[in-house]
Amino acid sequence: MRHILMTIACAISLSVPALAQQDTVIHSSRGDQEAVAVTIYNHNLGLVKETRSVSLPHKSGELRYADVASHIIPASVHVRSLTSADKFDVLEQNYEYDLMNPDKLLDKYVGKEITIVDFNEYNNQKQEIQAKLLSNNDGQILKIGDKIYLGHPGYRALPQIPENLIAKPTLMWQYGNRGPAKQQLEVSYLTNRISWQADYVLVIGKDDRTGDLGGWVTIDNKSGATYPNATLKLVAGDINIVEKSRGREPYGTAMALSDAAPRFREQEFFEYHLYDLQRTTTIKDNQTKQIQLMDAGDIAMQKRYFVRGEHHYYLNRYGNDDKQPVHVKLEIENRDKNNLGMPLPAGIVRMYKKDADGSQQFVGEDRIEHTPKNEKITLTAGEAFDVVAERKQTDFEQIGTKAFETAWEIELRNHKKGDVTVSIEEPLRGDWKIVSKSHEYKKIDAHTIGFDVSVPKNGKTTVTYRVRVQR
Repeated sequence: MRHILMTIACAISLSVPALAQQDTVIHSSRGDQEAVAVTIYNHNLGLVKETRSVSLPHKSGELRYADVASHIIPASVHVRSLTSADKFDVLEQNYEYDLMNPDKLLDKYVGKEITIVDFNEYNNQKQEIQAKLLSNNDGQILKIGDKIYLGHPGYRALPQIPENLIAKPTLMWQYGNRGPAKQQLEVSYLTNRISWQADYVLVIGKDDRTGDLGGWVTIDNKSGATYPNATLKLVAGDINIVEKSRGREPYGTAMALSDAAPRFREQEFFEYHLYDLQRTTTIKDNQTKQIQLMDAGDIAMQKRYFVRGEHHYYLNRYGNDDKQPVHVKLEIENRDKNNLGMPLPAGIVRMYKKDADGSQQFVGEDRIEHTPKNEKITLTAGEAFDVVAERKQTDFEQIGTKAFETAWEIELRNHKKGDVTVSIEEPLRGDWKIVSKSHEYKKIDAHTIGFDVSVPKNGKTTVTYRVRVQR
């Protein structure tokens, strides 16, 4: 590491005078920034718009615009002057991303003379050796005098930084300026490797009928740039992105919990929804940041038990009893009268409930899709422990080349302290007809029927039916 630092330090110190001579080259960095706005999409994509104050004293020249995202999409860059839009032009743009590192620096000096600085700790003396670098591939091959060395102790010192290597990603513009020297430039571009998602926490009440729902926005910034005091907007929805060949994909995490207020303001935007943070925030590179999205208390919910069959049940003979999972689901209406009524971005809902000691315990998680206002949210928490379902095929008959008749018995056993209602959903195949049944059913869709069955506490209920299907 000491070798690496010395090499870079020597190279930078020796190159500064050379760059300073190029008086037509203007440098702009984050220090010139007056404002920055970031809009983040669900597709690992961000739109960056920043304003910088830059002095361009020449009628034409080169502007090196540094501190941009290393995963910028160069073709998306747009620059304009807010000072004199009709008198500032960008004639040519280059995006330089061949960044410095010790190996790249040495690669540029293969076949050239370098200096090796060797420090002898025993006699406290420093010795400088001139060497010709023959190769920098899996180790260095050096020619010192008339001998070839496979590596050599000491620091590597280079005379200057090669012109085609830079310290950080930089946009380089050949510009023409017919206006004042002091220019306020607005630069916008798209960048990959910045994303956001919604995460929710649902705390279920004691009776399982109410709960509190909190939402957080989680931003993951690996774009290669920091955005200080940025205006932040989030777009929820599925925008169309043209797929291209995969480019550079280099892939830690810090957590920053922001103040709860002020929060995001939601608004409709084209065919999507836009969430606008009502304050500025700093988004650091290689940081995961969380900001509160919403907080709703005392929302009503309904807990339901579900058993679901399979399509293939009706075309084969089954000889053994089949125990089936009983899924526990929570249904929530996203309405104003339920203390919600806000378009909810897609994300994971983690569910918690307090135990008898008052400690909050994790009880399951599920993912929701983008949910508009006045729609229903259905969450699967897990499988019931004390409610058991057992399925048995009591008869099977093939009555035609592609026609089958089967009889079924589904026994539901409830070991809980209260009565429960279990919903059985049966996905049928082809053309079907219920021949007989023990309970009334509802037709959910063209190929699914459902039974809502009451099961008493510490009791059982058996549902039977016979169905004819034809493929």
